[in-house]
Amino acid sequence: MASYTKDAVQTAAKQFLQFINKSPSPYHAVSEVKKRLLAAGFAELRESEPWHIEQKQKYFLTRNQSTLIAFAVGGNFQAGNGFSIVGAHTDSPCLKVKPNFDKEKFGYRSVGVECYGGGTWHTWFDRDLTIAGRILVKAGEQIDHRLLFIERPILRVPNIAIHLQRDMNEKFCPNKETHLQPVLATTVQEQLQGGEEKDKMPLLFTLICNELGVSREDILSYDLCLADTQPAVIGGALNEFLFSPRLDNLLNTYTAVEALIESCENDGLREDPNIRMVSLFDNEEVGSESAQGAASSLQEWILRRLSVSSGSLTAFEEAMPKSYMLSADQAHAVHPNYSEKHEDNHRAELHKGIVIKINSNQRYATTAITSAILKEVGKRAQVPLQEFVVRNDSPCGSTIGPIMAAKLGMPTADIGAPQLSMHSIREMCCTTSVMQCIMLYKEYFKSYPSVYASLNF
Repeated sequence: MASYTKDAVQTAAKQFLQFINKSPSPYHAVSEVKKRLLAAGFAELRESEPWHIEQKQKYFLTRNQSTLIAFAVGGNFQAGNGFSIVGAHTDSPCLKVKPNFDKEKFGYRSVGVECYGGGTWHTWFDRDLTIAGRILVKAGEQIDHRLLFIERPILRVPNIAIHLQRDMNEKFCPNKETHLQPVLATTVQEQLQGGEEKDKMPLLFTLICNELGVSREDILSYDLCLADTQPAVIGGALNEFLFSPRLDNLLNTYTAVEALIESCENDGLREDPNIRMVSLFDNEEVGSESAQGAASSLQEWILRRLSVSSGSLTAFEEAMPKSYMLSADQAHAVHPNYSEKHEDNHRAELHKGIVIKINSNQRYATTAITSAILKEVGKRAQVPLQEFVVRNDSPCGSTIGPIMAAKLGMPTADIGAPQLSMHSIREMCCTTSVMQCIMLYKEYFKSYPSVYASLNF
């Protein structure tokens, strides 16, 4: 067991919760990560411009303002050397506002939404909701990208009373199109407070314009999601749990970035022959097949640019087998009320360490070799590891790991912190996982080159 104190665990958890409470959408998460990287001395690059990369320097770039890749160049890096990568994703299942969202029915003003990803949708009922995301705004001759986060409850998906649906405790199957529409206001109050002009803009736009200080005509487009207004907190009788939205997968987004930053401190890059990298992709929850998703060419193009060499035409191809990726996405902890859903000998527990995810059908990218490498890193980091295998009679989820491994031919291991209530609007994990992830990823960045060099085959 790693030698860290309860105070250190609590401090790390609290700092993570500050991040997650400021990140109600992928755009906010990337914005918060950018602030951290800039404060740590990372320089921002643009895909569309030439790069001049130097040893012992730190950089990052974004795509779509929802995907971010950060990297730090080792002091001994040269083209053809490897990459030490932690990959995660910035998106979570949610309800997204439709383009033509305004709905009126039986005296209620509602907002049309679309289900994004595989959410546990019944958990969105009777929650105090708001909206967050981005707005594209016309500002003179320019188009600005503005973040929006209305920090008060303005929406609610009301449940039906049990008196009107007596079997709801036995069979609750809401229709995602008709039953998940959040209520914004009553039309009578809307008329009393704002008049009945036929050309009056929808009430939600009024809120948005007031929040951003823009006019309706300035708004060109938007990508908005619903979010729970209840903040993430530390809970449990012993203050050992995190009760929070979006643990999947902002926990690994945050801890990977913190580990990268910390690994570079105190001249930590001086002897490293590799480039250390954190890749945070959008759209994992819907299959990753987008320009900003892990199935795009973004990762490969960046690795190729960093492997350019006038002295070798095969530097990129040489680098791939020397590289390694940790696909960091949350894992299923054993559920005390549904323990039969877990394979008997592979029940991951809270506080017992980070989970190595294994699937012989390649739903996870872990192999015997990548698992052995990770176990050696875990030993050096003094972070315990667990193993997870899904039951044969249960479907297995997947991650960006198999996608990236197949596209790049890069050795990859799928891992994650154990949690409960995955894809619920409020998820649950343990405070220990935050520090364990940071310690494991930090040690990985530092020691992977020496572990790779120890492979005797």
